Amino acid sequence: MTRRSLALRRGAIASALAGIMVAALAACTPSGGVPADSDQSQKIVAMDRFTQQTLTWEGCDDYAITDQDKQFFPMVPEAECARLLVPLDYADPTGDTASVAVIRIAARGDSIGPLLFNPGGPGGAGLLGTIGASALMAESEITERFDLVGFDPRGVGATEPTIDCGLTDGSADAEALLQKVSGVFTPLTENDTQQLVERCAAGSGGLDALAQMGTRTTVKDMDVLREVLGEKQMSFLGQSYGTRLGAVYAEEFPENVRAMVLDGAFDPNLGSQKRLLASYTGFQAAFESMAATCAQQADCPLGTDPDGWTSALQSILQPLAENPVPAGDTELDFDLGLGGVMGGLYSPDAWPLIIEGLREVQQGRGDQLLALANGVGGVSSEGTSSNQIDASLVINCIDEDVLRTDELADLRAETLDHAPILDSGAESMDDLRDKCADFPAAGELGIPYAQDINGLAPTLVVSLTGDATTPHSGAIALTETLGSALLTVEGEGHTVIANGVNACADAIAADYLIDREVPEGELVCPGEG
Repeated sequence: MTRRSLALRRGAIASALAGIMVAALAACTPSGGVPADSDQSQKIVAMDRFTQQTLTWEGCDDYAITDQDKQFFPMVPEAECARLLVPLDYADPTGDTASVAVIRIAARGDSIGPLLFNPGGPGGAGLLGTIGASALMAESEITERFDLVGFDPRGVGATEPTIDCGLTDGSADAEALLQKVSGVFTPLTENDTQQLVERCAAGSGGLDALAQMGTRTTVKDMDVLREVLGEKQMSFLGQSYGTRLGAVYAEEFPENVRAMVLDGAFDPNLGSQKRLLASYTGFQAAFESMAATCAQQADCPLGTDPDGWTSALQSILQPLAENPVPAGDTELDFDLGLGGVMGGLYSPDAWPLIIEGLREVQQGRGDQLLALANGVGGVSSEGTSSNQIDASLVINCIDEDVLRTDELADLRAETLDHAPILDSGAESMDDLRDKCADFPAAGELGIPYAQDINGLAPTLVVSLTGDATTPHSGAIALTETLGSALLTVEGEGHTVIANGVNACADAIAADYLIDREVPEGELVCPGEG
């Protein structure tokens, strides 16, 4: 019998035992009556099979999703993987189940326990991100004292059921729909949005499963993992989208937080429209910083005049809307070209690649910008793809409120005012439709979130002043919401802890995580490099 068959058999036995215990509980009720809290009691009993399970740790080969996974997993041979059984729907723990992929890398020294880690997203592969963080923190006190534990969130990577909207299956219909839903402001019809949710449901276990892919469900998985790991309280390091996971976990389970570092913060007060506007504004600022670096080169494709940098970019990218250029075995259009530029803006290390890519487009090719766009979308150099694009779309749709047509039109106008690099040159659109219009449970997160939390241990928010996608203002807002300390790090990029780029920030984060003491006063680290 295979390991999977054994696991299923054990799950069936556990389910049957849970049913027996529920029946016994009911039988003990006086006069056959049903106590007022019987539903809650049954749920508690039913949850025992999840919270009392034992993880079976094994090699990670079977958890690889892409060629990139297969290449990087062997870099940390001591890594172990396991599957965590959780309810598909926590409102019905006796029903269908899901399986969360988990990875563990033992501490290099005397361990004080697990540190749960999420590298961002939504849709980012937690297992692969944990491998990367372990390599970057190979000499850090964090990996010296903590077992690094990562996981693929609901619907992501090796977690099952997996989100699959079929947007990258190579068919003409899928490619056309992908181009529509991945564009910043692309007109969508009701047929488009219905087709999208139908494709996502068909490939992801149905509408009921699709409704369980949001942040609040993943946070419940995190707490089951805490119990299964035998921890009364959890230590957590979350980056980018991981800060949303951390903040919502703090809201749901404040008493279960030991220590929490939130790096590259989502603003918990901003709904879809304002959050996107803040992010786009951040990308515009990052572009101008990149252009200033480019202008120091004699052959900079953006020129040397700061007032002309945006129009120079538009003159390179906007023609791609009607006349794509060859790129590998496909073509680079405006949306892919812009995606490549924005993908490169996440890190100053990639700015030279943006500049090279823009020169290449001027010469009639789009290979470099396509590579940058694919990197952000989780497509490997060999062409295999994670489900990051599909997962990001679905998780955001479950979390965020659906925007009306007038709200989308206002967002487009404000965006092009604050971030003109996103301007495709198309005329104003009055028929914009939210891609999430037909999704089940849309807006489940609730904004603002993580409000009025009591009993939360001291936490630490970390932010780069020049963060392109999660502006520093969002870190200030999250700090106020959680009552956290704020560590401000001067510099460009997106997230800083576990990236090996700022020793000052790494040391403060390590000391806090280990000793649970936040330094007093204003915390600032100068930029490095």
